[in-house]
Order: sequence, then C-alpha cells, then structure tokens
Amino acid sequence: MPVARQQITPCLWFDRNAEEAVNFYITVFKNSKITHVVRYGNAGTETHGGTPGAVLAIDFELDGQKFSCLNGGPHFKFSEAVSFQVPCETQEEIDYYWTTLTKGGSESDCGWLKDKFGLSWQVFPGRLLEMLRDRAKADRAMSAMLTMKKIDVAAIDRAYAGT
Repeated sequence: MPVARQQITPCLWFDRNAEEAVNFYITVFKNSKITHVVRYGNAGTETHGGTPGAVLAIDFELDGQKFSCLNGGPHFKFSEAVSFQVPCETQEEIDYYWTTLTKGGSESDCGWLKDKFGLSWQVFPGRLLEMLRDRAKADRAMSAMLTMKKIDVAAIDRAYAGT
C-alpha cells in the first residue's frame, strides 16, 4: 500500500519576519520542526530587494502538517479569509493555544484570534462540529458560542444539553 503524502502545502507570505514566525510556531505545536531553509542569493536583488544570505523561504512542519513560508515583502497581508483550525479535546488545550497564540496578537469572536504576525487561527473543541450537525440542539450550542471570544467548553456543553 502506498504511503499517503500531503498533496497541498500552505505557503504563508511574510514581510521580512518569516524566520521569527516559524521559530515561534514550532514552539507552540508539538512534533514540529524546520525542514529546509532557502536563502537569498546575489541574483535578482534589484527585483526582490532581499539581502544575499537572508532567509527567503522556510519549509516546516507543525504537528506533522507541512507548511512553507516566504519573506515576500510588504505587498500582501494576512486576512481572516484564510485561517488555521486547531481542534482541541479539552479546555486545557484551548486555554494553552488561546493564551499562546494571542500573546502579542488579538482576540476575536467564536474562538477566532490573530497571532502577533497577523495570521488567523480558530481554537475550538473538535466535537463542536458534531454538535452543530445535530439540528435539534445545534442552535443552543451556536447561541452559546456566539457570546464567547475564547471558547468555554463547559458552557457550550451545558447549552447543547439544554441545562
């Protein structure tokens, strides 16, 4: 049987702080590592503006998920139109990721946040998606979630159960 491989790798565009961002992300998520670093050469400096020897791109893994990033300059910024989901099993996991990823960033509604690099994340209980599929109880769970920034698992569980 062939080994499954990741077919699509997200590439994240940073201004000039890709190395700082990757070093932060690999400390946040277990089983993470830098797999390859590409540095600017002498060719094209008049076009890309990169300093020869500085980091151009980095390949890395976060908990086994492959990513790539690029020091592409100030031309493009992250937006909430693309975010990364972090499904959690416990309130402790939610608290850890929420606290760690919002440090220097900002909180938003319903488990969404931006980290200090402007990248959007969704930190939520993994079972929430199953709850929202149960139409008889989904509105209660959704109504509870809509009042939150950081997700409170116990409050959503109570709402879902109707207690």
